[in-house]
Amino acid sequence: MLDSLDHPPRTLPDRAGTATNLGFLFATGIENSAPTLEGGRVRRDQLAECGFYDRWREDFALVQELGCGFLRYGPQLHTTLRGPGEYDWSFADETFARLCTSGIRPIVDLCHFGVPDWVGDFQNPDFPALFADYAREFARRFSWVRLYTPVNEMFITAAFSAKYGWWNEQRHDDRSYVTAIRNVVMANVLAMRAILEVRPDALFIQSESTEQFHPECPDSLPHAEHRNAERFLTLDLNYGKRVCSSMYEFLCDNGMTREDYRFFQRGGELTPHCIMGNDWYVTNEHIIGADGHSRWAGEVFGYDTVTRDYHARYRLPVMHTETNMDEGPRGDEAVHWLWKQWSGIMRLRGDGVPMIGFTWYSLTDQMDWDSALRERNGRVNPRGLYDLDRKPRAVGLAYRRLIAQWRPVLKRQSHCLTLPAGLS
Repeated sequence: MLDSLDHPPRTLPDRAGTATNLGFLFATGIENSAPTLEGGRVRRDQLAECGFYDRWREDFALVQELGCGFLRYGPQLHTTLRGPGEYDWSFADETFARLCTSGIRPIVDLCHFGVPDWVGDFQNPDFPALFADYAREFARRFSWVRLYTPVNEMFITAAFSAKYGWWNEQRHDDRSYVTAIRNVVMANVLAMRAILEVRPDALFIQSESTEQFHPECPDSLPHAEHRNAERFLTLDLNYGKRVCSSMYEFLCDNGMTREDYRFFQRGGELTPHCIMGNDWYVTNEHIIGADGHSRWAGEVFGYDTVTRDYHARYRLPVMHTETNMDEGPRGDEAVHWLWKQWSGIMRLRGDGVPMIGFTWYSLTDQMDWDSALRERNGRVNPRGLYDLDRKPRAVGLAYRRLIAQWRPVLKRQSHCLTLPAGLS
């Protein structure tokens, strides 16, 4: 089934571990964030707020109109996982049946910033095992799906929920933060293993926020060094990479056990199935003051410079998995940002970094992301390729042109991934 849907064509690995040619992944996404606020009393379901439940057929047609071959999308965890071993697949059955016949390849988000009410939040130690069971059942039901982002933006999930106190458990202490990191990354690792039991050639695109912290003055250097080590924690644990001594002390001082850490050290066995997806916005660089507090810096280094640091650390294929920009008062700022991101990708490819894909996120405008969903203002953020009436924005037309112009060139320059025998 999957082979017949691939466009551009790619070669799936056989069980001996041959190379797989993904082509270049031009993608967009359906914004499906679903954190809770106010002690769990309010759910911010972006599928509902952006009209997807009523207009999903139209939205999939827009993806085809763009010429995108790939779509970041997944069923909402809080409505699908009804209890331990209890699932409601009714909406997923409809949407994934349409994707299967449309030629659009999903990159499946299984957890996007929120958990079901009955789970509680990311402090629940039962969450990793429950989520792994859910991922396994999804893979069994939709066995034609190959590409996954099990837990979206693990770093942001933990930080916004248990460090900044914005979502879900809304905590502010280091111990809760480390607990969230432990549970979120363990859930991701266990989900990858569960999916591979069903689909041994599955690939995982992590989709993690890419960050950079700049010291404002000499007194802020220790704070910046700490934050620049901390930004790697979720990926280090996910990929089985040893953290630095200061981060090891930070984790252990705040509740991570040696047994937990040894569990994560075994994660390196999964890296042949992994693509380092990284997300980049104008808010991803920060200035750190002498008191340790940070504020947004705007672009200082930019996407390509910071991505080069992440690639040097993990040596994995890279996909730009999220970016967007408001249209701005002139109406052309989003188009300018699109071409700036694309230029960074081309520079990285020219320098030998295996960039295998690009994503403008999301397909349509979003709601209240100017307050990171913390305030229920009903404010439309004009960041989509289409507005909420499903009319194309200037950046949508520009992205369609970009795909049409570059796809034939990149088909001839695609990178191959090799899954070793025994893992493919």
